[in-house]
Amino acid sequence: MTELRASKISLVLADVDGTLVTEDKVLTQRAGAAVKALKTAGIAFAITSGRPPRGMAMLIDPLGLRTPVAAFNGGVFVTPDMSVIEERVLPADVARRAVETISGNRMDVWIYSGRDWLVRDPQAPHVAREQWTVKFAPTVVGDFAAVMASAVKIVGVSDDHDLVARCEQEVQAALGAAVSAARSQPYYLDVTHPDANKGAVVAMLSKLLSIPDAEIATIGDMPNDVLMFQKSGLSIAMGNASPQVQAQADLVTTSNSDEGFASAMERFILDRPSVVSRATL
Repeated sequence: MTELRASKISLVLADVDGTLVTEDKVLTQRAGAAVKALKTAGIAFAITSGRPPRGMAMLIDPLGLRTPVAAFNGGVFVTPDMSVIEERVLPADVARRAVETISGNRMDVWIYSGRDWLVRDPQAPHVAREQWTVKFAPTVVGDFAAVMASAVKIVGVSDDHDLVARCEQEVQAALGAAVSAARSQPYYLDVTHPDANKGAVVAMLSKLLSIPDAEIATIGDMPNDVLMFQKSGLSIAMGNASPQVQAQADLVTTSNSDEGFASAMERFILDRPSVVSRATL
């Protein structure tokens, strides 16, 4: 067991799905109480997700959020009243190539543009659940030509998790530094502007809130959370994260079905000794 020397924490940045909420997309009473306790302790709290801004709005009042909200993995930053602070759009030719690569792998494609979520097949896998999660319906289109110049996030969707992982590598190899490609769920491949990733979210919040990176703690469960782990002073992986993701974090908590977020806040942030061990709750 190695030791991790904890620094002062002034901000906690949390992923949403698989981290802050349960598998049923519920914010538990204990999780809400943990966020309230952070604020009482003088520690700011922020959220980031692959969700669109509208898909995160239902968390703002229950959590009493006052910090910028990083939607689309940092593709759009909004204030708690949904005013846009900054938006990072993919160039049209890059968006077109990303769609071609994903479609070439026989995966479904979604595009988020402005306030709209566009799909070609409303009966395709995960559309209904995504609609329930984000609380608004997609716009069904025959093709994506009209939004290629305004795409903030392109999503490849498949229940073949190995295919999603392979497509992630293919998109990154084909488009290189022109995109950020990472899985936000085993069945979702998110393609965004290269500066729209969770590592860049840490840097942006550090700038906007005047908090050093070293004083930011991050918590998440998926490969796209690793970039924010690498940029923050303290990183926590969920118990439901893969072994590969857990290996990239300083600490590991329990799963999101076992109050892992609240447990991490209580033990690693709110009741943190000056020196803690790399451990699992």
